[in-house]
Amino acid sequence: MARTKKIRKNWTRRRHEVLLLFFVMASCLVVRAVYLQVFDHEFYRGEGDMRQQRVVSIPANRGNLLDRHGEALAVSTPIQSIWGDPRSLVEQPAAMREAAALLELDPAKLQKRIDTAQSQGKEFIYIKRHVTPDIASKVMDLRISDLSTQREFRRYYPSGQAASHVIGFTDIDDVGREGLELAYNDWLKGQPGLRRVIRDLNGREIASMDIVKPAVPGKELRLSIDKQLQYFTSSVLRDAVSKQKAESGSVVVMDVKTGEVLAMANYPVYNPNDLKDRTGGRQRNRSITDVFEPGSTMKPFTIAAALDSGDFKPDDIVFTSPGHYEIGKYKISDSRDNGWLDLRGIVRKSSNVGVSKVATQLDPEQMWSVFDAFGFGRPPGSEFPGEVAGYFNHPTLWHHIEQASVSYGYGISVSALQLVRAYAAIANGGIMPTVSFIAQPKNEDGRRVVDKEIASEVSRMLESVVTDGTGTRAKVPGYRIAGKTGTSHRSQSGGYAEDRYVSVFAGFAPASRPEIAVVVVVHDPKAGEHFGSVVAAPVFANVMSHALRLQGVEPDDIDDQRAQLKLEGDRS
Repeated sequence: MARTKKIRKNWTRRRHEVLLLFFVMASCLVVRAVYLQVFDHEFYRGEGDMRQQRVVSIPANRGNLLDRHGEALAVSTPIQSIWGDPRSLVEQPAAMREAAALLELDPAKLQKRIDTAQSQGKEFIYIKRHVTPDIASKVMDLRISDLSTQREFRRYYPSGQAASHVIGFTDIDDVGREGLELAYNDWLKGQPGLRRVIRDLNGREIASMDIVKPAVPGKELRLSIDKQLQYFTSSVLRDAVSKQKAESGSVVVMDVKTGEVLAMANYPVYNPNDLKDRTGGRQRNRSITDVFEPGSTMKPFTIAAALDSGDFKPDDIVFTSPGHYEIGKYKISDSRDNGWLDLRGIVRKSSNVGVSKVATQLDPEQMWSVFDAFGFGRPPGSEFPGEVAGYFNHPTLWHHIEQASVSYGYGISVSALQLVRAYAAIANGGIMPTVSFIAQPKNEDGRRVVDKEIASEVSRMLESVVTDGTGTRAKVPGYRIAGKTGTSHRSQSGGYAEDRYVSVFAGFAPASRPEIAVVVVVHDPKAGEHFGSVVAAPVFANVMSHALRLQGVEPDDIDDQRAQLKLEGDRS
């Protein structure tokens, strides 16, 4: 009996001990829960938020580039990029191989990038940028932990190759790298924003909480370029370079009053929408970055300097027979014996002998100052990346033959943009317009470089070049055209190449009230012809005709227009 009581007593004590133990444990859990819920609530809430909440970037749309009529030249379209946390991805090699297959990536190289990022302690790595929505959706369907998509923008150029050298392009981060995209990057780029989101255990976004900082889109920019004219000019230049089997070519079209660049084409071209095509130097804008010796297109400026000196008048005559003469060991020649020529005849016949004899009678400083006023040897001030000043020595550095050679376009180098602006100054009554790639109001801003009377006289000389001189192939039916041909040998180490040329035509229209200037440059034609009158002048006529029509410029040669209409009537 006593033994039974002892057993019951021990069992009761042990039960009480177990109950006490459970009570103590329950009390500890309650105390711990109260502590977590009351005293350490903020800490653990923060820890939970850190695992679920993220602050992510809101991409900002880059501003559009528009032509002068509001047509799109560059736009940004939304696209997906795929990224992840390498610390998690490194533990999912099989899943990442599936993702690599969908993304057309080398699985081994992708795994190596993930391993490297993980070893460096990184928490973010791009798997692939700029992925189409359907592919991005398939990758996300794999439900890989800590793999996410991010909305970005990709630049698209509707005009493709036609305006590539002017517009340029952006890199994968939507930052301007060439052309006007680079020049006006600060204006076009937006300011990214921030937003707070909640993600699940797989890194997927399941809710958007609030905007920390709103994104600010970039500002659009209306350019001076006429999209239709740009297309046409690019096409005409491409055909001409191909026909002449030339190395390259450039055409620039400018409003003579405002200095707006209406079209600027170069060949070879590249496609800015194709990353692989942005190589080999094809992306440089030759009209602005490349220089050449302009040949006889410089003669009008020599004549302008002669008239500006006060020592010459348009009717003054120069003896050019027998078609050549020598300065020291250097021989200056014409293609034929032109006999006596007045200043008008020197320009019309494009006489090297005549213009160099005029030049050597001028004060070197005075001649240089006129060329300098027309912008030769100075950057055009277009703000375009990579624009060059060309080469034009100060007269204190001139060799004894240099004053003569500069007068007909040797010993001086210019860009196509410099040359078209100088011709625009003649067309604009001696006022040099300010070059602009941005659409400008018709404020006709500029600075005077020569007297209006001198500019008008030179303009009449240039018109005679097209009517009955060396530039007859530059005629445009119904319009009076003023312009000048130019042909020069390509320079090379130690001198000039005898069988390589630069063919040039520069001019403006309508001659009675000039509105548009055009310069055509074709480098190294090899199809048999090399004179600017044959190679470049027809390109000028084609482009100028289209530009006058698109700009709505009324014809000023009524007699020629009537003759053309009568001819068309007779044919019908």
